[in-house]
Amino acid sequence: MLSSITDMDVAILVFIRDHLRFDWLTPIMKCVSAFGFFGWVVLTVLFLLFRKTRNVGKVCAVSLSIEAVLVNLVMKLVIARVRPFNAFDFLNPIGKLPTDYSFPSGHTANSFAVALVALHMLPKKAGIPLVVLASLVAYSRLYLGVHYPSDVICGFLVALIISQVVWYLMVRKPERAAATV
Repeated sequence: MLSSITDMDVAILVFIRDHLRFDWLTPIMKCVSAFGFFGWVVLTVLFLLFRKTRNVGKVCAVSLSIEAVLVNLVMKLVIARVRPFNAFDFLNPIGKLPTDYSFPSGHTANSFAVALVALHMLPKKAGIPLVVLASLVAYSRLYLGVHYPSDVICGFLVALIISQVVWYLMVRKPERAAATV
């Protein structure tokens, strides 16, 4: 089964390489990908700085922190999946090549750990663009050839679960408890 998943992953990466890479788009994808590393931390700090968004910032900070520890200090080291460009030299990655393990995508998990909290807690006109940006970060990792699609999907799923649990425990559950008093 794992070889079937890897075969599909590689086929998708080859399709992206052969049909969806454009010279004009590559610098944009590099910038989008770079945002996935520290941009969400900066955004979380900005949320914390302003009283109106401070609670959003607190929930984002907890979600992002738990996700970062789980993905980077546990999952990547336990699963130890090599990057696609290390396993298949014909995939032709673009830009700076990561040296850590591939599974799951930390950039994707970072992005959705914050964007999904923002979607819950901010007006939709602010939350939806952040989810779109998180999706672009996830796609950029495939475009650049540094992650398998299954890495990105699992990064999203990890962030989805963590962000929902953190949002529920920090926001929804206290709201329900206050409503019953």
